[in-house]
Amino acid sequence: MAVFRNRRPLTVSDAQRRVRRSPLLFTAPIVLLVLLTGVLGWEIVRANMTAEARAEWPWRLQLLDMEPLGSLLAVAAGAVLARAQYARTVRPYLGWRADWTTGNLRGGVSEWQVGLLNGGSHTVVVEEYACLVVPRGDTPDPAGPWTDVQGAAAALTAAGLTAGEDFQLVTMGNFPLVGTGSYETTMLGAFSPRFVDEVEALYLRVRVTDTVGDSHERILDALKGARSTAYQRTVS
Repeated sequence: MAVFRNRRPLTVSDAQRRVRRSPLLFTAPIVLLVLLTGVLGWEIVRANMTAEARAEWPWRLQLLDMEPLGSLLAVAAGAVLARAQYARTVRPYLGWRADWTTGNLRGGVSEWQVGLLNGGSHTVVVEEYACLVVPRGDTPDPAGPWTDVQGAAAALTAAGLTAGEDFQLVTMGNFPLVGTGSYETTMLGAFSPRFVDEVEALYLRVRVTDTVGDSHERILDALKGARSTAYQRTVS
């Protein structure tokens, strides 16, 4: 059973967050801008020294002329700002919907169906998809153990629940989520009333990569709302 270890402590919150920036497309332009700013500072100090002082080491070291240095600084600053603006434009907006319906579990029983959507304008790719099963009566521990779909299904089966009858989980790997800007969802799972009664919580962690290489994550409480006043054991 594969287990995903957290890179840092998590909180069980369904708020979307960015967990990683692209080293090439974010870190490299920032490093270049800092280096050029340092060179600019060096040249400004040299320019304000006497000719005799500039003849001595290390002040006689000239890194770049001010004119090309200014042009490089403008290009680097523009690249950083353009990247930040574009990253905001292509940022995904992960959302989820759930409702009581029928059609996925055997016997036509009522099911709590959960679906994921990308409300952004660009396609993203699912890089990690993990589950956290909380048995009835237990306190959710956001530190885990997080597991893949097969591991979650094994834990649920060991608890006496039947795959295809009490629950159905969808495996996702390198799956593209198209930015539709609509409410069209991709199904993540379906859960019977018995499942809702016998499982305290089921958290689904979805981590995606956007077109600029940044990673975004959202943790969904798959059973949120299933036990509300609108809880229906049958769908007419």
